[in-house]
Amino acid sequence: MGTLFEECASRGGATVVHLDRPFDLPGAGGIAYDLAQLAALVEETAGWLAAAGVRARDRVAIVKDNHWDYDLLACAAVRLGAVPAQLSAHLAAEPLATLLARLRPRLLVATAALLERHRADGVDPAQRAERTVVLDAPADGATLVDEVRGATAPGPRRRDPDAPLVINHTSGTTGVPKLVAHTTRTIIHKLARFETFRYPRIGVRREDTVVNASSYAHGRTFCWTASVLCLAPREIAILTRHAPEEADLFLRDHPPTVLEALPSVYNRLRPLTGRLDQPFRRVRLFVSTYDAVHPPTLRAFLGATRQRGAVWMQGWGQTETGPLTFRFHTRRSLRGAGEVDARDLGRPVPFRTRLRVVDPDTFAPLPPGRAGLLLARTGARAPGYLGEEERWRAKDHDGWWNTGDVGVRDRTGAVRLLDREVDHAPGLSCLTLEDVLEDRLPWLSECVVLTPPGGDPLPVLVTADGTFDATEFKRAVEDLPPLAEPVGRAEASIPRTGTGKVRRHALLEQLTGRPDAAGTGRWT
Repeated sequence: MGTLFEECASRGGATVVHLDRPFDLPGAGGIAYDLAQLAALVEETAGWLAAAGVRARDRVAIVKDNHWDYDLLACAAVRLGAVPAQLSAHLAAEPLATLLARLRPRLLVATAALLERHRADGVDPAQRAERTVVLDAPADGATLVDEVRGATAPGPRRRDPDAPLVINHTSGTTGVPKLVAHTTRTIIHKLARFETFRYPRIGVRREDTVVNASSYAHGRTFCWTASVLCLAPREIAILTRHAPEEADLFLRDHPPTVLEALPSVYNRLRPLTGRLDQPFRRVRLFVSTYDAVHPPTLRAFLGATRQRGAVWMQGWGQTETGPLTFRFHTRRSLRGAGEVDARDLGRPVPFRTRLRVVDPDTFAPLPPGRAGLLLARTGARAPGYLGEEERWRAKDHDGWWNTGDVGVRDRTGAVRLLDREVDHAPGLSCLTLEDVLEDRLPWLSECVVLTPPGGDPLPVLVTADGTFDATEFKRAVEDLPPLAEPVGRAEASIPRTGTGKVRRHALLEQLTGRPDAAGTGRWT
């Protein structure tokens, strides 16, 4: 990864990368780059990282505004033989302090704005690193990047394929995220290499315009960066501004043929699909990971494209394992209200992953149709959590990884996700209820069903302003299991992770005063 950009450029790669705003890196004011220019930017960044004291095997923590330069910074650190740790700027002060304490980084790369925000909350991230470099403006206790710029980068350093390559954190929907250390063997050889084949219908082609709208602090985009550059599409476009009016202009300039986005971003961009001049007409492949996309959103985007045979590829996996299953949707598969089960995750990746459903008390395998804990076996599993070795061992069961999810397998091997175990209440699936309600109530932005212990499931109806039609809601739930009285919430008030997932326990605490849900939480 340290020489990825220059190797792709030397092979004649003609990909042009377009940005909706400039990188946050010094001297990177442009919004269009070829591969040689990106390679030079990575090398320049490696130079100032080295001047700031980074050496082989050091850890470099990166916390900044969301942009693809997270991966350029990571590649620059890898070039030096160091280990980048990509941390989302969405992390609150205390969780960020906890992760930095576990990392003990030689260098923290951040912004003065981020330091100021966390210091106002009583936490100084700069005190958790030996040295801090800020990218935007001077800050007490930190070095402005201009003071270390201009140094020549040392030559690239190679590392053992089983040594740590990059550290990412999990989403953190249930508390402080875990730090996952992947190696070259797991995240590059096992995961990224798998994506570099030009598979029929779902592979990236040389004439493609690939648009990515993701959370660049997470492992998915580090892996995506490695694979998409090797596939050399004509254009890559990076979308960091997800408000529909801002995104619309950028997408018109770079209409995608392949679009990968967070589920929450698809949800935000959904209003664009109803416009006569909407920018999704050329998309032949939609890709989503991290979380399920609700049926109305699937229908809206697949209905917007004019490409015959357009496909939606939904991946399910975890930071620790990479993708475990794939599910494919088409316009035909989505026809008819109420026929779509977005929680059907598809089948395990052939020849790469295996899944089983077990009893949560005995870990005995369960037959098809019985709900239980989902365990996975894959060669792409990371070696461990940083600073939480016991927690890692508790989730390993004779080589099988405990995903902490509750699901069911059918006789064909397809998996249906019911809930996270920590949120699961016997006899129902909150995730399925959410899909049903969003299908029946099209004015919802999102529905979140919470499970306070000892009570009926609590539906949170998310709309633009927090108001909703109580009469329509009562009609929509007449044939559903008993639910608590619904609560309306405005979109802006919902606590989320950097990947757009709802922080369910934080939301539950807001509404009830208690964060604990119906499950045990033993395997979060």
